[in-house]
Amino acid sequence: MAIQRLLIANRGEIAVRIIRAAKELGITTIQVYSEADKEMLAVNLADESICIGGPHAKDSYLNIENVVGAAIEKAADAVHPGYGFLAESAEFVRAVIDAGKIFVGPSADTIERMGDKVSARQAAAAAGVPIVPGSKGRIDAIDEAAVVAAEIGYPVMIKASAGGGGRGIRIANNEEDLRTMAPQAQSEAAAAFGDGGLYLERSIQSPRHIEVQIVGDGTRAVHFFERECSLQRRRQKVWEEAGAECLDTATREHLCDTAVALAEAVQYRGAGTVEYLYDDASKEFYFIEMNTRIQVEHPVSEMITDTDLVQEMLLVAGGGELSVSQKEIKKTGHAIEVRINAEDPHMQFLPFPGIVTKLKVPRGNGVRFDHFLYEGYQIPPFYDSLIGKLIVHGEDRADAIRKLALALADLEIEGLKTTIPLHLALANDACVQTGAFHTQWLEPWLDAESLTKGAAS
Repeated sequence: MAIQRLLIANRGEIAVRIIRAAKELGITTIQVYSEADKEMLAVNLADESICIGGPHAKDSYLNIENVVGAAIEKAADAVHPGYGFLAESAEFVRAVIDAGKIFVGPSADTIERMGDKVSARQAAAAAGVPIVPGSKGRIDAIDEAAVVAAEIGYPVMIKASAGGGGRGIRIANNEEDLRTMAPQAQSEAAAAFGDGGLYLERSIQSPRHIEVQIVGDGTRAVHFFERECSLQRRRQKVWEEAGAECLDTATREHLCDTAVALAEAVQYRGAGTVEYLYDDASKEFYFIEMNTRIQVEHPVSEMITDTDLVQEMLLVAGGGELSVSQKEIKKTGHAIEVRINAEDPHMQFLPFPGIVTKLKVPRGNGVRFDHFLYEGYQIPPFYDSLIGKLIVHGEDRADAIRKLALALADLEIEGLKTTIPLHLALANDACVQTGAFHTQWLEPWLDAESLTKGAAS
């Protein structure tokens, strides 16, 4: 059935994004909020709202019983999880379904299968997607890890079999490193995800991070081209682009085709992202993982294809088929997104929540700012420091960078420190302008630029 009443089980800019997409479809929106978020912009924009618990996420946005209870109390037809929090929790999906509600996203089985890095690799290999040489299954014993690492060849990347976001990852250059780092990775993974299982894969030196945006209806899937997300700090994305200019046409087509093949093989429903490592030297790409949710960086894919991916999710979740065929999806120009965080890039990216005393949003053709701010708003200290995403669309990459620099100079958020200076510096850097970077490029650049050494802003 078509969705009539939608509960948004998230906060911040993605909640605002979902509300606006739903309202354009005529869907009544219901925003959940914690006690710390009652003044949040999404609460003011939604048709209805409901408090789901205390300020800490475990008492509210991560509390399955409270979120599902809110959906029942508000008679919601469906629940959209956004990204983060419960977005990739199979337990949450099952609780939503058991309550008689629609989950806007893939099935619990798909989330479990693709959320575990070992089973995801197996699914990718079965679908014909190239994978990085690695362990065939989960590893729990250090001696076993040493044997597998010797077979793969050093350096190897030690990863948590569950979870993501760069947690639990170590790179071992030899067996001594492995025996020291594997227990550390196990402990970190157990603390972050409740699962200390590991898997190993060969470490590709200085790769690029390329990902493909897909949407499926449970039977058929399409792609909305690729993104490059190689500019990362501590394995967290900082700057994202669509498309990836390092790829030639044949490689791009092959990459996107494999993402669709995997999505159809697992009967994927909703928006998702298939992530790859790309080796500039060999021109080969390898599957990393599949994110079974809408991504922070989805707007750049929307900009180059003139598509509302959140609306496509809602239509598919309501029982519809994909509204477009692959041949109808056209790519135009180039788009860039930078993450605006309430952090001080001159002080080791120290979080800097505060009151927004002035807000000036840049305008213009091809400029978009997704955010949840307003003047006088007190940013709470309990959550992620992302406060907005500045997105630009240009005729080509050079034009997009030019637009980005102008938009960053015009964006004013006073009352707190932000990462705007970082992005201005990146936009003016010769290596960034020519695309001469990889996933390990940013951190040495930050040190060289003194952006993390306590310099005055």
